[in-house]
Amino acid sequence: MADTKEGREEQAQHEAERQREREIREAVERADEPEPPRETVEPDAVPRTCHRRGCEEVPVFVVLERYQEETGHGAVEARAYLCREHTAEESPTNLDGAYDGYVFRVDPLPGAFDGEL
Repeated sequence: MADTKEGREEQAQHEAERQREREIREAVERADEPEPPRETVEPDAVPRTCHRRGCEEVPVFVVLERYQEETGHGAVEARAYLCREHTAEESPTNLDGAYDGYVFRVDPLPGAFDGEL
């Protein structure tokens, strides 16, 4: 292939196609891997009151949202420890930063519902 603008563009296109194929192959290989274990919340790390300003209720849920930073240079995790009422009002807020690893999850805190039926 001659060293022309068209030749260089064609080589770059072929390299981009090979990279995409490599990424797809790696993703397919990873599909069989088990999901990583969920992070456990240390009881000492849980605040005594709800995350919402002015709410003195005890938190019973942790809301986690993982999204892409605005600059695109990494993921950001936001956690909020909320009472039952404020958890019901919670929804994803950073969908514009959604990516393949995006997470929005609501988990009960350990022991929050012991003894409840």
